[in-house]
Amino acid sequence: VLDMPLLNTMKYKDLNGIETLISDLILQLLSYMAEDERKRIRERQKEGITIALQKGVKFGRKKVEIDDNFKETYQEWKNHEITAVEAMQRVGMKSNTFYRRVKEYEHNLEKKKLS
Repeated sequence: VLDMPLLNTMKYKDLNGIETLISDLILQLLSYMAEDERKRIRERQKEGITIALQKGVKFGRKKVEIDDNFKETYQEWKNHEITAVEAMQRVGMKSNTFYRRVKEYEHNLEKKKLS
């Protein structure tokens, strides 16, 4: 875009400062156009997400559920029969996920005790 003959400021050498004025104006115009396009894209994206949510589309990764295998492995790990690394391998989780699920599971156990 900047290679267009209209933007060639070399022919205005005899007019002091006009080339920088034209360059600045063009740069501001292009900047405004890019910003406006980005705003329109964001607005369309927001509308699309709203429509998808209304249709019941789920976003993000699916949550790893706590199953019977996890409960058995958790008990063995808590009783110091297996290491945490072995427990993670058995349930197929990485450390962050494993400890997050342990925290959730323990929280759910506490809730059940209080009920």
